[in-house]
Amino acid sequence: MSKCDGGREQHLRPDMTRITALVLCGGLGTRLRTVVGALPKVLAPVAEHPFLHYLLCYLRDQGIVNVILCTGYGAESVADYGTDGSRWGLRLHYSAETEALGTGGAIKQSQSLISSDPFLVLNGDSFSLVDLAAVVSVHRRRQAAITLVLTEVPDKMRFGAVVMGGNGVIVGLQEKGGSGPGLINAGIYVMNKMVLETIAVGFNTSLERDIFPSFIGAGLQGIIVPGPFIDIGTPDAYAIAQTVIPQWLGSNVA
Repeated sequence: MSKCDGGREQHLRPDMTRITALVLCGGLGTRLRTVVGALPKVLAPVAEHPFLHYLLCYLRDQGIVNVILCTGYGAESVADYGTDGSRWGLRLHYSAETEALGTGGAIKQSQSLISSDPFLVLNGDSFSLVDLAAVVSVHRRRQAAITLVLTEVPDKMRFGAVVMGGNGVIVGLQEKGGSGPGLINAGIYVMNKMVLETIAVGFNTSLERDIFPSFIGAGLQGIIVPGPFIDIGTPDAYAIAQTVIPQWLGSNVA
């Protein structure tokens, strides 16, 4: 597993069995329809398993027990696959949207199910091997409101980019479209519960467009990790995932 900030700020590792992790599974996955049909993106097959299987194996191996799947499109299919989570040694809970709420709105809807402060959020269409306990430790040490896990990519065009200041402070967020190498959001966040109080109930709210920008200068931090990182949002990236994700996890995918 990768270390955060060279390990200098890890200090006391948290008990990850007490940390709630949310997985954002509600996306339509329209760019993948040509290769996976009508399947929810999180159930897109990667090698021998749905993508969600790898995410849940990863969370289990990180010591996580309590997981909330924030579902939308294909919610019943996701629940049928995940059931109660006992297959992975997890306790799975479900928060299903009846209308599109965006990433921020989906988290807000699941608020009553979140039992830890802070809690973790993972995008359901990306994967990165990160030491989650180290990330939570750094978040607490810095007294951040939100901590974004960041990684460097050779071309930031599909992702947008993050601008860092000193001491892990995020000072800017750039829209998609720029070219060349850059730091990007790797789709893993640590958030304090107080952040939820800034999200209106029942509205379509985006973490990236609405919530994160509002915390610049007010506790938005970043941790740079070496990866590896992959996003399955496009057919090309999805094809690469077929080989690399099973290699990264090895025998831990059972």
